[in-house]
Amino acid sequence: MKVIVDTCIWSLVLRRNRPRDCPEVSELSNLIDDYKVQMLGPIRQELLSGISDQKNFKRLEDHLAGFPDLAITREDYIDAARFFNICRADGIQGSNPDFLICALSVRHDMAIYTIDNDFALFAEHLPIVLHR
Repeated sequence: MKVIVDTCIWSLVLRRNRPRDCPEVSELSNLIDDYKVQMLGPIRQELLSGISDQKNFKRLEDHLAGFPDLAITREDYIDAARFFNICRADGIQGSNPDFLICALSVRHDMAIYTIDNDFALFAEHLPIVLHR
């Protein structure tokens, strides 16, 4: 089963000053070794946004090039909006990209690897699976 790796995991792993014994680094490495990482265009965009140095931008772009993007359809955006509305009705707030991640994970039967606590709240109301 493929796993959608959320931006917060990538960002933690790519940080120069990350904690020495970071379990997320080991887990992402295992997922990469097992060819289980699924990239999404919005996550790629978030990772590359804000890198003002073109050399660093190109380096990260090249590192991420080995992870093809999953195609996103109109139905995915509709499901993301539906998930947004379900959660909002229950008082749960989230971003549009987060609900798109949820919609894609459900449609493609993929877990989400994240340390963003919002996804734990979403999981109480949506049929998503979080990677442990």
